[in-house]
Amino acid sequence: MPTSLTTPISEQDIRKLKLGETVELNGIMVTARDMAHKCMVEEHPDFIREYLKEGLIYHCGPVVKKENGGWSFVAAGPTTSTREEPYQADVIREYTVRGVIGKGGMGDRTLEGLQEVGAVYFHTIGGLGTLLAQCAKKVLTVFKLEDFGSPEAFWVIEVEKFPAVVTMDAHGNSLHREILEKSQAIAKTLYS
Repeated sequence: MPTSLTTPISEQDIRKLKLGETVELNGIMVTARDMAHKCMVEEHPDFIREYLKEGLIYHCGPVVKKENGGWSFVAAGPTTSTREEPYQADVIREYTVRGVIGKGGMGDRTLEGLQEVGAVYFHTIGGLGTLLAQCAKKVLTVFKLEDFGSPEAFWVIEVEKFPAVVTMDAHGNSLHREILEKSQAIAKTLYS
């Protein structure tokens, strides 16, 4: 059974999570890609602070539709996270983020930020955009839509049973790094 976590998530609960652990995420999540991360690092906007404190950032540029005076998600697959490496540790520290969600993992700088603040990286599966969009039960608000455009805006959503796996924990461990090191060792023996 996956571990169920609901925002706001405590540092204590995050530090209990181990590599490879499956989770279901519930509560408030904020989508943020390149422009949003740059904005958070350079401008430190307060409008997003309450949604990120002990909360979740999802590296996602959703496909949305407007209906009945509101918004809904059509597709919400993860974006490759390494693009946010220059910003992520600073964002985690500034906003006390407890979880970063995306695909492909992140680097050592982010890993240090996760360990320092008490946060984890959750990997979710690319190619499941329409299924993951079904976990977004409600769009609460959107920021910077006109300035950044739909994929880059801050979408604040309420999610239920959003599936993910802990691949970078709050103790300095990274499944991405472990797999890379093992793969490089195997490649070295194959080529020698």
